[in-house]
Amino acid sequence: MNHYFFPKLTSVEALQPYCLRTHWNTGEVLDVNVETQLRRHALLTPILNSDLFARVHLGEWGNSIEWIDEEFGADNVYAWAKEQRGDISHEMLNKWMRRNALTSITAATALGIAENLIDDYRIARQNIPRTIWLACLGWEAIGSVRDHLPRVLPIFGHSAKLGSN
Repeated sequence: MNHYFFPKLTSVEALQPYCLRTHWNTGEVLDVNVETQLRRHALLTPILNSDLFARVHLGEWGNSIEWIDEEFGADNVYAWAKEQRGDISHEMLNKWMRRNALTSITAATALGIAENLIDDYRIARQNIPRTIWLACLGWEAIGSVRDHLPRVLPIFGHSAKLGSN
């Protein structure tokens, strides 16, 4: 778990099998389905038992959710909940940066924003605006012409057909 991760869990409750309601110190209440994660790892499959699943509780200092000896870090739970809700998670930004070998400085330069914003987005201190995520995807899409931003958008696949009707 990233020790700089900002939101802290304040409570967690099992809603139904594999779904949790998480409360955060940001005031957010996020529901998250963890079935995929539980089925992915053999050590976690006992938690699929509904009686055991219902015994979910907070880990120390709100840094995780736990069942007996198994846990999920708060940063992962937060990312899963955000993504399931259709938001952009800090993990999506971190993966974009790793995929493109970017540091906070180079990511900020690529997006034309302050480095401290990148750092805040990476630890979930601030929500990532959809416009920033779209800029990330656009930056990645233009590939080798990144050093000289194009004045027009390149035509990709089906987008060439837009004006033909």
